[in-house]
Amino acid sequence: MKILLDASPAEIIIKKSRFLSEAVYADTPETAREIWRMRKTQYDNGGHIVYAFIVGPEGNILGCSDDGEPSGTAGRPTLEVLKGSGLTNVILTTARWFGGIKLGTGGLVHAYTASAQAALENIRSRELVPMKKLEFSVPYSLYEPVKRLLESAAFEVEQENFTEEVRIRGELAAEQAPKLHAALRDLSAGKIQPEEC
Repeated sequence: MKILLDASPAEIIIKKSRFLSEAVYADTPETAREIWRMRKTQYDNGGHIVYAFIVGPEGNILGCSDDGEPSGTAGRPTLEVLKGSGLTNVILTTARWFGGIKLGTGGLVHAYTASAQAALENIRSRELVPMKKLEFSVPYSLYEPVKRLLESAAFEVEQENFTEEVRIRGELAAEQAPKLHAALRDLSAGKIQPEEC
């Protein structure tokens, strides 16, 4: 499975109807639906704001809505495009502004499919890697060597608190955690003991 790093909206016009699709990172169904509600507010002059989402490490939590379009003509085709993309933790919304020409059910399926595909053409993504969060204290005398070690281990520092010692919190690929534990213990003669958080 892959996760979305960034994307840009895609707009297509079909028989004078305007379709604006955008993929956004969302790691829970609640977050996905909140993004959809934000789009409903943002494009309140649009006729329909349909969505589809896939979340979870296995991509096994799915949802979609036709938002008033004929059943199965908007949300389901968008979801099928997402399923084919290999992405997880993503919501794809499409706003449609009616252009005066009815598309019919087949035309709507084609239009929403094409719009979703256009939105996914220019995304950046990466493989979903299980991550592990760690927290530990570092004596000031070891701070610089530890920072170099963390950089080489691709440890992403989320927070540093400078008190009696430096308290560091962050994450790295789960498979790298045992190596980092050992390297920190070796560097500090056992003084640095990472804890999972």
